[in-house]
Order: sequence, then structure tokens, then C-alpha cells
Amino acid sequence: MLLQGWVPVLTICLTAICPAAMGQVDTVDMSTLISSVLKRKGGAKPPSSLAILPSLGYNPSMGLIMGANATASAHLGDPATTKLSNAAATAFYTSRGILNFQVRHNVFTPGSRWFLQGNLQASKMAVIDYGLGTLATRGRDGLGVMGYPVKAGYEQYPIRFNIFRFNEKVYRRVHKNLYVGGGVNFDIHRRIKDERFVADSSLMTPHRSYSLQKGLDPDRYNANGLMLGIQLNSREHPNRSYGGTYLDLVLRADRRFLGSSLNCTQLISEIRQYWSLSRSNPEHVLAVWHLGTFRLSGDAPYLDLPGTAGDLFNRSGRGYTIGRFKGPSYFYLETEYRFPLTRNKLISGVLFVNAQSASDGKKVGLFDRVEPAGGGGFRVLMKKRGRTNICIDYAVGRYGSHGFFFGLNEVF
Repeated sequence: MLLQGWVPVLTICLTAICPAAMGQVDTVDMSTLISSVLKRKGGAKPPSSLAILPSLGYNPSMGLIMGANATASAHLGDPATTKLSNAAATAFYTSRGILNFQVRHNVFTPGSRWFLQGNLQASKMAVIDYGLGTLATRGRDGLGVMGYPVKAGYEQYPIRFNIFRFNEKVYRRVHKNLYVGGGVNFDIHRRIKDERFVADSSLMTPHRSYSLQKGLDPDRYNANGLMLGIQLNSREHPNRSYGGTYLDLVLRADRRFLGSSLNCTQLISEIRQYWSLSRSNPEHVLAVWHLGTFRLSGDAPYLDLPGTAGDLFNRSGRGYTIGRFKGPSYFYLETEYRFPLTRNKLISGVLFVNAQSASDGKKVGLFDRVEPAGGGGFRVLMKKRGRTNICIDYAVGRYGSHGFFFGLNEVF
């Protein structure tokens, strides 16, 4: 199981619960606790805008895992007129040869006149594939950790591949919280290997079958395109909002003249809405999240099809493993209730439910089947200023699927 450094974190948290129960009401975060320890030992105070969490553990699907996650937040201009920018980096290596380096950012220039959103990834990765659409006849899934199954099942198809991804959008503010712009996307897959495919055998994996039907080389392909977008962003904080709206609509067109293996046009939507339920205690929040990718024409390569945990930070679909449901068109909806558990706000809780649906491009249409999940978890406040949290969740889906999910910052 992936430990992510949770044991020492939880130990420190438990020491802070007692004074909170005795009447302490000032907000306390992990940085404050660690700084007090360092100060007593003569050390310096850690940077207030940076949070780093080591990753160390084991997952049978990935092997021994070693790495780290880091997030940083900062105002690049006058805080009165400039929205908070943030960035997140992930790096890890596993004993099964999986290597991942990824940087994602949301940057506002001074005065919030320009907004840059991007994702850079270079990885040797592995995914567990289940085929297209949503089928109630699938076998039992079992336990997952961090979106990967602990035990391989009969109807699972492991796929290994190398990927280079560059996704960058640039928006210009045109009115208050309204932005318009565009960008480019390059998804380059190489050395794709279906681990269950054996040449000269009768077994045809879903990935290989789909690729051959679309005229693709199953071992390598690209999804390169242009994007046009419009965004409304009135959230009062990007990491843990107590109110506001985030709406992003993008028209993406992958084209062969850009090196794409197929032509494909998609409408991609994301909506986040936050309501604080208490004026005196704004941490009581009801939040709603929608993701959607709707095929308008053409086809996308198999590993670029939208699906579970296919969002920017791979956090959607708690209750199922990464890529559990996927298809040419995909719809996701989640509702979460957030609430403080200790008076000093160090530890809080969440309850959530979600539902997703995917077409298979043939018999199963979008919304023909809806796959629900739900669960709860804890949040440990790392940084008051950046509202950075350590997230520890447990979720349950259908077909025996359940798992633990960890991360930095709120899921959405």
C-alpha cells in the first residue's frame, strides 16, 4: 500500500487535537507545528508557499514506489488584484520500471490580465485497461490504492507505454472574471505494449482491436491538436474555495497536419461550483464538480480516450481505478460536503458521491449506464496561506471496487 509519509503526519496531527478540544480556536496547520519543532531545535522556518510530501510504498500493480509530490502557491502581483497562482509537481520511480515526471500549473499574471494553464509530462507508464464503455457484466474489481488495483483480475488488460505530453492554454481576461483564449495539445505515445497480447493467438485485447479498426499502429500514435476556450473563474481561492464558480469550455481539434494520427473534434467541459454553508464557519462547504468530453467528429486514439481519473490531476472517479470506464464520449458528476472536525481547523472531513458514464462507440451510448460511487475522508491542513491539504480518502464503487486515495490539495 502507498504510504505517502502518512504515519508521521498523523502522529503530529493527533498531538494537536487535544488542545483544540480544550478551547483553542486559532487555525493551526502542519507548517506551524513543524516550524515550532524546528524553532526549538534551532532550525529555520520552512517556506510558507511550498508543501512537499514524500511517496514511499508498495503496490502489486506498480512495485516498490519511491518519489515525492510538491505544490506551491504565490501571488505574482498585488494580491488585491491578482488571483493566486499554483503549481504541482510529481516524480516517482517504481521497481517495475515505471517512471513518471509531471508538472501542472495555473498561473495568473499581475492584475490577472492573463491566465496560463498547462501540463507537461514525460513518463514510462502503465495502466490497467477494462475496455470501452460501462458494462455491468464485468467481474469483481477488488481493492485499489491510488487508482491502481492491488490484485490483477481476469478482465483486466495491463498496458505499458512511454508518453510525452505538452498541454498549454493561454487565456486573456475580457471582463472581470471572464477569460477567452486557446492553446495546443501534444500527446505522443511510444512503445505501447499490451501485456496480455500474444502474437499468433486468438486473444485480441480491447486496445489492439480498437487501434486496428481505426487504422492505427497499436505500438505508437499521436493526438496533436489546437484548442479554443472560454473560462469563467470567480472562485475566491484556487486550492480550497469557500465560494464561487469555475467554468471551462474547450473546443479541441486534433488534426493530421499537426502530426496527429487521427482527426478528432471534441467539446470538453468542466464546471465547479462552491457554496459556503456558514458565515461564521466558512469551511462548511457544499461543492459540485462536472467533467465532460463529447465527441463531435472523428476518433481519438485509445489511450487518449476520456475516462475515469482523466482530469488534469487524475483525481476524479474515487471508488474506481484509473481508466476503469472510458469511451469516445464521457460524463462525470460529483458532489462533496466539506466540514471541519477540530476547532483549530487542523483536521477536517469530507463526504462525497459521484457518478460517471461512458459510451463505447457502438452499442452502449452515453447515459445508457451510470456507474455510481461514494465515500469519505480526512483533510490535514498543511499551509494556512495556500489552504494546502493532505487528503486521505476511502471510496466504494460497484462490482466490488473500493480503494484508498491520497493527494495534496482538495480533489477539486
